[in-house]
This record gives sequence, C-alpha cells and structure tokens, in this order.
Amino acid sequence: MCGIAGVFNINRDFRTDVEVLNNMTDMLIHRGPDEQSSGTVENFGYGFRRLSIIDLAGGSQPFYNHDRSVVMLCNGEIYNYKALRKEMEAKGAVFSSDCDVEVIVHLYAHYGISFVERLNGQFGFCIFDQNENRLYLARDHFGICPLFYTMVDGTLVYASEIKSILKYPGVQKEVDLTGLDQTLSFPGMVSPQTMFKGVHSIKPGHFVQFDASGLKEVEYWDMDYPLESDPKPTLTEDEYVEQLEELLMRSVELRLNADVPVGFYLSGGLDSSLIGSLSKSINKGNSYPSFSIRFPSHNNKEIDEQPFQQIMNDYLNCEYNAIPFDWNNIHKGLKKAIWHSECPLKETYNTCSLALSQSVRDQNIKVILSGEGADEMFGGYVGYRFDTQRKNGHAHDLNAIYEEQVRTKLWADPHFFYEKNQHEFTETKQALYADGVNARFNDFNSLNRLAINKERLKGRHVFHKRSYVDFKLRLSDHLISDHCDRVAYANSVEGRYPFLDIDLFDFVRKIPPSVMLTDLIEKYLLKKMARKHLPSSIIDRQKFGFVAPGSPHLLNNNIDWIEDMLSDDRIKRQGYFNPVTIRNLKKIYSKPGFKLKIPYESDLLIVILTFNIFLEEFELPDFS
Repeated sequence: MCGIAGVFNINRDFRTDVEVLNNMTDMLIHRGPDEQSSGTVENFGYGFRRLSIIDLAGGSQPFYNHDRSVVMLCNGEIYNYKALRKEMEAKGAVFSSDCDVEVIVHLYAHYGISFVERLNGQFGFCIFDQNENRLYLARDHFGICPLFYTMVDGTLVYASEIKSILKYPGVQKEVDLTGLDQTLSFPGMVSPQTMFKGVHSIKPGHFVQFDASGLKEVEYWDMDYPLESDPKPTLTEDEYVEQLEELLMRSVELRLNADVPVGFYLSGGLDSSLIGSLSKSINKGNSYPSFSIRFPSHNNKEIDEQPFQQIMNDYLNCEYNAIPFDWNNIHKGLKKAIWHSECPLKETYNTCSLALSQSVRDQNIKVILSGEGADEMFGGYVGYRFDTQRKNGHAHDLNAIYEEQVRTKLWADPHFFYEKNQHEFTETKQALYADGVNARFNDFNSLNRLAINKERLKGRHVFHKRSYVDFKLRLSDHLISDHCDRVAYANSVEGRYPFLDIDLFDFVRKIPPSVMLTDLIEKYLLKKMARKHLPSSIIDRQKFGFVAPGSPHLLNNNIDWIEDMLSDDRIKRQGYFNPVTIRNLKKIYSKPGFKLKIPYESDLLIVILTFNIFLEEFELPDFS
C-alpha cells in the first residue's frame, strides 16, 4: 500500500527538520507514487508515500484517534477490517475514511497494543502515543511487510526500506558481516539481521516499543505447531479438504478487495493456478488478468512453462499477459535488483521478477495475487519427502560428530538436515573470506547468531520442524522480502499472498503430517482439494524448480562491468574476500559446459558478485 519513515526521541523538546523527513520519504517513492506527506507531532516525525488501493480519495495518512493524541501510519492491508470497524463503531469510534488501515488507530485507542493479535493482514505500522510518550513499530505475523529501525544519538529512526533510513543525518554505513555470512549459509538473511551494521529488521510477529524505560522487542505471535505427544484431530481426509477449501476461498476473497484493478501471477504450477481458479469462482465466473514470465529462446526451452500457462489460460479464459525474457538481459537488471533488495542475492531470478512486475504496472494494475507460502505450509519441497526416507544413526567420524553438534545448536535436533552440512561449509566460507575478515570470524559467525526459537522445534514432528524453519529462513526475509515485496514495489505494485492467511494457517498447522504428505506425494492434501478447481495436467505435473542462470552464464557472456566487479584489483581493494579463491572459482565456473547442481550446490560467485554490486550501489566502505 505504501512506504513509511520517521523518527522519535523520548525527549519531548526534540524536534526534527521536515526537510530531513522529506529526504527520507523521497527514497520510498516507488512504494507510493500517488501521494506524499510528512510532518511532526512534538518529538515524533513521520513521512508517508501512498499507493492508493482502498478509498482512493480518503485514505491519506497519518490517521489520528478522536483527540489526536495517537498518531498512526501503516504500510499494508488489514483484510478483516470490515468486521473490526463494525465492532469499533459500536463502541463509539468515529472514522474519517473508508480506508482499511484506519481501524488500527481506533483499536489501539480502545485496547492498547494487544489489539495487534486480532489483525489478519500484511502490515508494518508505527503508532505514536503522545500521552505515554511512546512509539510502537509492528510487523505482520508472517513478515510480508518489511520494517527497519536504527538508533542515532538516542533517536529511533524507522522506515519501510533501509535506503530511507540511510538518509537520516548521522546514520553510519557499514557492512554487517553476520548478514553476509547468513546469505552464504542459509537461503537468505533472518530478522533482525540486515546487511547494514546497526540497522535492525523487526521480526515477523513482533513489535518494538520505545519509551522512557528503553527499547524492547515483544513477540505477539509465532507459528506454534502441536507437539507429537498432543492428541490428534479426528477429522476425515474429506473433512480436512472441505475446511481447507472454505478457508482458502475466504482468504482469496479478502485479498481481492480493492478499489483498483487486480491481477494474479500465473507460473503454470499448482499454487498460482489454484489462486487464479478460486478468484474466478469468487468473481462470478469472470477471470482476473494473469501475468506470466516465459523464456522463448530455444536455449531456455527446458525451463519455459508457457505450455502449462496456456493450459490454465484456456481453462480460465482469462486475459493472458506473457512476458518474454531473454537470459542475456539478466545483467541489465542486476544493479536495480540489488538496489531494491538492499542485500546480496544467491540467484538472479529477481531480474525476471522485476520485468514481470513492470508488465503489471504497464497494464495499470496495482494489486497482484501470488502463491507464495504454499510450499512452506503444505510440504512442497523435496526435503519434506527426504525426511521420511532418512534413517537416523549414530555419528562414527569426527566430522559427523561436529555436524551433529552444529545441528543441535541450530535446530535442537542432531539429525535434522537443512540444505547443507554447516560444519563442512564453514571451511568453504573461510576459504572465501580474506585473512582480515577471517580474523574476526568468531565475532560474526552466523551459526552463533540465528534468531529462531528452538523451543518451537522441540518435540515436533519433522514435517513441522521443516515447515517452521522454511518459514523463518526461506520465506519471510528472503522469498517474501527481497523476492516479492521489493520487486513488486519497485514498480509500484502491491503483492498479496492468500496462502499467508492467519486463519488458514491456524487450521493447517493442526493437520497431521500423515495427511499432508501421503504416499510421499508433496502437497498431497492441497492437490486433493485442487482437483475440484484445476485440470489434472496442472495438478499431476512434476514439480518444477525454477532456476535462473547464475554466474557461469554471466562469466561466459564476457560483460565488462561484471569482469571488473570480480577482478583481482577490486577484490583486493575491498578486502572482504580472498582474491586467490575468487580467481580459482572464476576458472572453474568459466569452463565450457560447467553447470552447478542447483539447489544442491551454492552459486558462490553470484553472492560475491552481488555483494560487490551492493557495496557500490550503497557506497559502503572497504573492509578495514
């Protein structure tokens, strides 16, 4: 819906310059090109950029309570706002607009911050309580909407994107090595970590409170899967399917609510196709326009999903927008992708996603529905199947013993394997790092700083362990943040994700894993539900793992600026990586016919390349 930014200092005599707020807000214009506002309320300053979606004429922010002692700004959507609004009006609240997020300020005025537990939506909001001289910053349950903050001389500076925070005077720009190490070690960074030292990402399901007593972070929600020892539900498989269909249909319906045109992404896979089909059912048989990326080059035919997209287009009879993308254009979008993601990347497919969201905006569509979250919720990755086939034994060699110790530290389970053997990979990372960086390795080693709650893993079925870790490590701060939120808002488009619905999740988390993964069929229950809504050719197709070409492709294209980014001189000057290791990797990756076995091998050079782009785009200093 928009971008927010601002500052707060507990000293009531503190005032900030509106020009500073304007500078911060200008950095978010892509998140909200329709309207801008900024101002101060005593020791609180705010900036707002709006993407108008609900109540186009009356949804300006900030919103206030009845006596203007509470100020609220929100980026996002509250999907259950109609029921909450009706409740608050019954209690005497007077609304100034029909905008969904206005309900937040009235809920807070009546219930205090505990109201956040009642929201169903995607949001990053700030509330300034003038009477209490207190600021709250909150992020939604699944972390769909990013929200960042830092402290500068006792002033809290916050924004929807870090580039806005960097515009505040006194914010120092320095690489956080733990963020880099997390990028290499896991699918992406994990909140509260960012790539900027001293800048924190609010964790999903958390809010930050800042007042005279100090700053504290509070968890208001987390995924809490049942213990294996808990009593099992007694529903039949058909009853699970029926309730799942009802809840998912309701979630899609809530996310279709907008006063502007809505579309949906159509990859040709199960999740996006199901969203499109349910949308048509809700819209009285009329389809919404679909948007797809395709790869028409004969060299890319093995990854082109256009035939399946066409099947769904014919099935839904929708307006089909297929955007052709040539791999030779990847390098042209890399710098823009890094600027918007604000971090290095492990893949190049953000460049495809940028082209896709640009096509959505070119059609004057502001809202797009997408299928993210289904794999993490319903067991859509191969790891869920491998877990059922893995036999746990006792470690018999030193490396295996060390690996079990690392797994126990990370997952509270010596036998839980996630993506790679981290003990072994530590040697790889240290071979990549320059000597000066390695001298500090113990201080930034991400294996010692992974902020997930291991108590949520203990005593849980391995299916639920993997789901929990996937949500925390893969989805919230990677797929949803740098791959969805950032590349959609880069072109002023709001992404909505029907699978990431709090009521839907609360139902799904209680379904026994034996029903979710039957006969080793990934997403078994979701597929069974989908048979009423999709052609069998979509449901029964083999899962397609989209992999965009990485650094070997870029190296073989002999692009001057990429050669410079990975040159010995640059690597030595920057001081983060070992030039000998990088030189050897370039030789290996440049060999004719060389291919990485993604996802089982990491594209190490793409991390190095995008990290160097990151340093340049944000003018960060060399290592010292």
